[in-house]
Amino acid sequence: MHYQSITALAEDIKTRKISPVEVTEHMLSRIETLDPKLGAYVTVTAERAMDQARQAEAEIMAGKYRGPLHGVPMNYKDILYTDFAKTTGGTRIHKDFQPDFTATVIRRLEAAGSITLGKVKTTEQAYANHHPDVTPPLNPWSAGHWAGSSSSGTGVSVAAGMTFASLGSDTGGSIRFPSAVNGVTGLKPTWGRTSRYGAFELAASLDHIGPLARSAADAGIVLQAMAGADINDPTTLTAPVPDYAAEAGQSIAGLRIGIDRAYISEGVDPANVAAVEAAAEVLQSLGAVLVDVSVKHWKEAAISWLPLCAPETAAAHDAFYPRLKSDYGSTLAALIDMAESYSTRDVARAHQDRLIFSGHLEAMFRQVDLLLIPATIWRVPALANWADYAEGDNSEFIRFTGPYDMSGSPSITMPGGFDQDGLPLAVQLVAPHLGEGALVRAGSAFQKLTDWHQKIPPLSA
Repeated sequence: MHYQSITALAEDIKTRKISPVEVTEHMLSRIETLDPKLGAYVTVTAERAMDQARQAEAEIMAGKYRGPLHGVPMNYKDILYTDFAKTTGGTRIHKDFQPDFTATVIRRLEAAGSITLGKVKTTEQAYANHHPDVTPPLNPWSAGHWAGSSSSGTGVSVAAGMTFASLGSDTGGSIRFPSAVNGVTGLKPTWGRTSRYGAFELAASLDHIGPLARSAADAGIVLQAMAGADINDPTTLTAPVPDYAAEAGQSIAGLRIGIDRAYISEGVDPANVAAVEAAAEVLQSLGAVLVDVSVKHWKEAAISWLPLCAPETAAAHDAFYPRLKSDYGSTLAALIDMAESYSTRDVARAHQDRLIFSGHLEAMFRQVDLLLIPATIWRVPALANWADYAEGDNSEFIRFTGPYDMSGSPSITMPGGFDQDGLPLAVQLVAPHLGEGALVRAGSAFQKLTDWHQKIPPLSA
């Protein structure tokens, strides 16, 4: 049951083959069994979940079915405010913070009938490393390998079948990295497609909130329920929210998919390149048209990510830093301190690089509908090597993620195979702004011909 798709589970709930109470009891039991080892959850809201499940069951029995998330258990990254549980942001400074309201995206998902299992771990304030007070979650495929930053608990809990879907955030890759290394599907929406009201900031103009799930179709269902304009977040887009779920199962014949073979291969692990080339063949067999393109100015955009992220992070911490510097982990503190090393000219040049890359990308999307790229340059890093990635210049590390946060472009990251060590590989599709429907359509088509997303990690329960 715990690895069932949302679509299949929703049908079973709607037709009363199974009740939300049974599903929720099963998931809470699985969390109780697995999470002491994996450590994905910060808080399990068991009593509230059971109350919600009983309410959902009563509504469905009365013929008041709300839709495909009604009675479906989910969890949320612990940067999202909840008035029913603490929101720590993975920090010491907020370890006792109890918000008096709930983030818009959670309110909308609960209004759609979803059941909240709890809050899951994040790296400190959604940056690279966990605070020293926090024990990082374990990758369910291999405890000796990275579980992703920053939505670590999100990726682990979905991969381990301890939730049917979850919400993460992405500023430089934090939906895509956990999706890639845990073998799940992550959908980063267009910047502004989902509300950031009630979310701790890392860097406001780069932060995106989106779903991680077991499939593109499931991610589309979740995104549809949470997306749209929010009066409390004036940066949200007012464009109507399409029926993303309806895109699943639609043909991709004639869809133009761009591929830049130099960009996807130079300095990239051959296993990742092979996964992308294999994905291109699958998409082509479904009727998509592959088009050679050139992704321009990506290197400059990747380098300029840090001169924008660091000052925005520093601004978000003005009330606490440096006054409470001793309560910060060294990695986040270094990022905030780094802000002082950038001149106003550095920031101006970074902003120009952002605009130039975005302009080149917009021009490219006049030739193609989607762009196919890897999610990472490397295979899943061993924990012993993670420090080499987390410190200092990370422009190569974020080659396939950071530039698309700079441009605010939507993307979907999906399982694309396994390496020789049995660890997940991933591929990524990028779309023009508000192209989430095409991502769900292409992702669902890809996942109908492949079964990588159905593979499950070697857990004892």
